[in-house]
Amino acid sequence: MSNLSKPQLINAFSQLGQYLRNPDEQLINIISAEKNYNAWFTVANVNRAINAIADQLTPIRLEEWLSNYNIPTSSPQKIGLILAGNIPLVGFHDVLCVLVSGHFAMIKASSQDSHLIQYILKQLVEIEPAFADRFAFTERLENFDAVIATGSNNTSRYFEYYFGKVPNIIRKNRNSVAVLTGNETEEQLYTLGHDIFDYFGLGCRNVSKILVPRDYDFTFFFESIQPWHPIIDHSKYNNNYDYNKSIYLVNRDKHLDNGFLLVKEDERWVSPLAVLFYQQYDSIADAEILLNNEADKIQCVVSNDKLNVTPQLVDFGTSQQPGLEDYADGVDTLLFLSNL
Repeated sequence: MSNLSKPQLINAFSQLGQYLRNPDEQLINIISAEKNYNAWFTVANVNRAINAIADQLTPIRLEEWLSNYNIPTSSPQKIGLILAGNIPLVGFHDVLCVLVSGHFAMIKASSQDSHLIQYILKQLVEIEPAFADRFAFTERLENFDAVIATGSNNTSRYFEYYFGKVPNIIRKNRNSVAVLTGNETEEQLYTLGHDIFDYFGLGCRNVSKILVPRDYDFTFFFESIQPWHPIIDHSKYNNNYDYNKSIYLVNRDKHLDNGFLLVKEDERWVSPLAVLFYQQYDSIADAEILLNNEADKIQCVVSNDKLNVTPQLVDFGTSQQPGLEDYADGVDTLLFLSNL
């Protein structure tokens, strides 16, 4: 298994990006069929995920990214990958990191998202046949040298027990948070809707909680996100909205409701689907302290202000548009692989 040079890697993945930007009929049909396997994977959401990946697979972006690392490795190893399936192609970045680092990817795809990743890697092999012996899909990981596993807080304990004896990256539940000051424009708050509603809020980079000034008036916020109302037409989202609304009403929990999103004051970071938690702060400095103290629970912080926070800081509307260097949980996956 000879290594591909960096120019070969950049050429292959940039061609893959070009293919994803200009899909043929077969890919279009696969995108349309995804909702039959996973009702959350609407055509719009699958296209959103594919476009986010394709935007990064350009010669310039790939060169900028790879120039920071000593790759490919001179000692290929077998890397077990346990991929999540909460949003389309969420595990692609891990596969990309393993392949460009020169290792072998043993891929356990999620049952929620197995078709598209297999098809896209098949296309990669057609572009560069040398990748044919660089990865394999499996139902059970065995004989691995290192592991990258993504799951919940519960599955992470199993992962730590089972994979603790080899080098590993084990990811747990995280969500993202937005910080509002009360000075946002209608356009900014509408754009924040992407961070809240893209992929129905199922991703770790989706905003599940907002920090607001004490006695914040939500009227303008609700007016600004009103164009997102059609999300309620999706049956599974609607079911979650109805269920959580009924729970709050039965329990007489204080909450706000605009007909498609429930907003509730809560100190927890992970909100139920169709619910946005909020927490009040007295000063931006207090908000920064809170975010830094809870950094291990936060994937990224959405704000148009330059906050002094440990988690990744992103602008409104961009939380679900990560760059190649925006690693999950802030752990540099490619550096980990380069140092094996």
